[in-house]
Amino acid sequence: MKALHRFETWGNRYHPKLFDLVRMLLGLFLMMKGAVFFTKYAFLRDIIMSSGSLSKSEDMVAFLINYVTYVHIVGGVMVFIGLYTRVAALLQLPIVFGAIFFINILSSFVNSELWLSALVMALLMLFVVIGSGPLSLDHFINRFTFREE
Repeated sequence: MKALHRFETWGNRYHPKLFDLVRMLLGLFLMMKGAVFFTKYAFLRDIIMSSGSLSKSEDMVAFLINYVTYVHIVGGVMVFIGLYTRVAALLQLPIVFGAIFFINILSSFVNSELWLSALVMALLMLFVVIGSGPLSLDHFINRFTFREE
C-alpha cells in the first residue's frame, strides 16, 4: 500500500498541465468512439465475426460489443473529467490491445486505425502512470477533503 501511495505521489508531482488537455482530448475521443460503436452495432459485429480470432458465438460477440461500447463511453467520461483516471485508463487497455492485435493488424499493415490505436494505447499507459493531474475532479476532491495522515 505504501508503494502504491508513493507511485501516486510521484505521478501527481511530475504532471505538466498540458497533459490535462491531452487527457481531456483522449477522453473525448474515447467517448466518440463508444458512441460510434453504439450506432454501428451491425458493422462492429461483422468486423469481429470476420476477424476469425474469436469463436462465432453470437452471444459472446454481443457481450464484447456491449462491453467495448459502454467502457469506452463511461471510461471516456471518467478520463475527460479526471475522475479515477488511472482505473478508467486501465480498463480501456485490454480493449485497445485487442483492437491493435486482433482487428487492426489482421486487416492491412498500412491501416490508419492501427497507428491511431497504438497512439491511444500509449496515451492510456501514460495516464495509468501519471494520473489525472491538477485540472481534474480527482485533484479537486483531494484538495477539499480532509484526510488523516
